[in-house]
Amino acid sequence: MDRKWVYGFLGGCILLLAAVSCRKETKDPVGPSQPYEPTPDSVSYPAYFPDLPMAADNPMTKEGVKLGRMLYYDRKLSENGPNDGFSCASCHIQATAFSSPAAGRAVLPHINLGWNHAFLWDGNVEGSLEDIMRFEVIDFFNADMSVLAADPEYPKLFEQAFGSKEITGERTAFAIAQFARTMVSGNSRYDKALKGEIFLTDEELNGYDLFFTEKGDCFHCHSDPLFSDNLYHNIGLDSIFTGEDLGRYNFTAELSDIGKVKTPTLRNVALTAPYMHDGRFATLEEVIDHYDHGVKPSNTLDPIMTKPGKEFGLQLTDEEKSDLVAFLKALTDTSFISNPDFGNPF
Repeated sequence: MDRKWVYGFLGGCILLLAAVSCRKETKDPVGPSQPYEPTPDSVSYPAYFPDLPMAADNPMTKEGVKLGRMLYYDRKLSENGPNDGFSCASCHIQATAFSSPAAGRAVLPHINLGWNHAFLWDGNVEGSLEDIMRFEVIDFFNADMSVLAADPEYPKLFEQAFGSKEITGERTAFAIAQFARTMVSGNSRYDKALKGEIFLTDEELNGYDLFFTEKGDCFHCHSDPLFSDNLYHNIGLDSIFTGEDLGRYNFTAELSDIGKVKTPTLRNVALTAPYMHDGRFATLEEVIDHYDHGVKPSNTLDPIMTKPGKEFGLQLTDEEKSDLVAFLKALTDTSFISNPDFGNPF
């Protein structure tokens, strides 16, 4: 037999087998496909902050935070749709520490929400970030999940974050909660002084002394380091309360809760005007004047307002008021309002 023919025949077989082998490899990958695993994420915050509560059923992941950030800024979340609707960021604007400078009733800022256990001025949502975001998505926004499902990107993003393309109100709320948990503010001048990076000015230090002593008496409700006790107080804005100004009473129907509203954080307070739940004060100076000599009596007025020596207000000097404002401004965290990780992703 001709050796050339044999070699040619064998060579052809080898090439055919190699081709079949390659086609089979392309068609049938080696091993079963692996389920998608989201990337674990964590939240950075100062060591002197309390431990950050985490939700066992909503672990932090990079994919969940990314999705939550997009949902936070997307007008599709509103029942009115992307054209006429609004988003979380419509009222919670980064430049004003995620509050709103619009006239009217004040918007509680989205600052360090992960440490909160009660939300809204009257506290009618209690629990975790997941609870308040569930309320926002389902009850406040009345979000239409079909609108999100029709978007070319969201099914894939939900799959990356939660393992399937199913889009639900619960998952939407959980993603926004993950993003909101990352929105930590802890890098103000005050924080830098605590860490030994800078020194406060004499005016800021004088204001600090006023804030954290009985003279100014701010610290009882605005306790360090979060600058809120997460509770409710009647601070003497009025003597008679009606409508929304009834505050927590509208939620509990307890007479002792008339006029009580949630203590807002004072972190970034220089950026979050107007002040008080009804936005009645435009400046920090007006707020201090209220505590100084404007408190109005009522049956549920907080005892802090009527302690011995406080019957006629704080009675601060003009210099003391100025120093107190200086300290409050030292709570401004410029990195918080400029952090690109918190900004609009679109």
